[in-house]
Amino acid sequence: MISKQVDPFYKTAKWKRKRENVLRRDKYQCQISRRFGRIVQADTVHHILPRDEYPQYELCDWNLISLSAKEHNKMHDRMTNELTREGRRLANEILRKRKIEKLK
Repeated sequence: MISKQVDPFYKTAKWKRKRENVLRRDKYQCQISRRFGRIVQADTVHHILPRDEYPQYELCDWNLISLSAKEHNKMHDRMTNELTREGRRLANEILRKRKIEKLK
């Protein structure tokens, strides 16, 4: 069995504080589910614009969203770690809103 390496960033005190603040901000509720009128507990904080492509926004509140594990899994293709169609839709929404150019 191959174990997945955990990015050291996610073990830093800075990330742990930010993650807790985002979950608290979102009242520990999945923000995607909330859009559809459902109250579901959030246990994950998702980078809307991926860290590997937009490292300068990795700790920006507006780039972080509380999600349930189920909704978070809809954002990433777990085999390639690329954003799914749903993940790209959310990222494009933020790119437009923030007037940020897409990376090529």
